[in-house]
Amino acid sequence: MKKEDQFKSRVYWNPYFGGFLLGLLIIFTFYITGRGLGASGALKSVVVTTTDVIATEHAHSNKYYSQFLDSDDSPMNNWLVFEALGMLFGAFVSGAIAGRLKLKVEHSPKITSTRRLVFALVGGALFGFGAQIARGCTSGAALSGISVLSTGGFITMLSIFGSGFLVAYLFRKNWI
Repeated sequence: MKKEDQFKSRVYWNPYFGGFLLGLLIIFTFYITGRGLGASGALKSVVVTTTDVIATEHAHSNKYYSQFLDSDDSPMNNWLVFEALGMLFGAFVSGAIAGRLKLKVEHSPKITSTRRLVFALVGGALFGFGAQIARGCTSGAALSGISVLSTGGFITMLSIFGSGFLVAYLFRKNWI
């Protein structure tokens, strides 16, 4: 297959349409739950539950973990866990329908798959660490914040895009 044909076969949704649908979803989420969207809470619930299963004594004696374990409900009984599972399931179905359900690493010809995966892992870890420091991920802080016209939401979104442009400029040789 020619390189031009390979790129022509990739049909993606219009990003503005996707953003519009995300906005509708945020409004719907506020209406149903009284809260906006977020994903880092789901990961926190999984980590707390896993720690409780592997090292129960440590989890209950730890100040951070114990605050989620002291109630009668399991940390996994959180709507954010089901939101994250729904995103994974939806991504799987979307990839299957579009014929893009393949295990592959997309990267620039200038770098190796290993380097691409290392950069993705380091970037994801830094983003996750930042989400814990900020007490929420970009979805919760920026998108949901902006949807309720929070000044903090606008500042967060500007910071995310500003740092993204700076990092993209510094590391562009890994993707272009």
